Amino acid sequence: MNWFLAKLVFRVICGYGNHTPQFDEQLRLIYAEDELHAFHKARLLGEGDCINEETGTAVDVHWKFIDVVELHALECTADGAEINSVIKEEADAEMYIRSIRKRASQLLQHSLHQFTGINSMVIGT
Repeated sequence: MNWFLAKLVFRVICGYGNHTPQFDEQLRLIYAEDELHAFHKARLLGEGDCINEETGTAVDVHWKFIDVVELHALECTADGAEINSVIKEEADAEMYIRSIRKRASQLLQHSLHQFTGINSMVIGT
């Protein structure tokens, strides 16, 4: 088992989303057998951390998981711990999300290559 540092990206939507698109980039510690398992574990963490906050005011906050965009092997001690978080505002939300998904697809393909030792095609991402 090894430690990895994964960057997860979430979209933050306040109220009806009539604001500059915001994205939260979080660094998380992942404990897994290898890069492929770390990637999938990070995705599961992200999907499990989607939040819908009902604030009791006119503004509700929704956190939507986009994908995992970075993965680095480490030597650490806290599985799933958030290391860093950055809220980003992007003028073009769809372009930003496409770039996140492209980076995630490339990361998955690299992890599959490391795991199997052969080049793999990623389908459906």
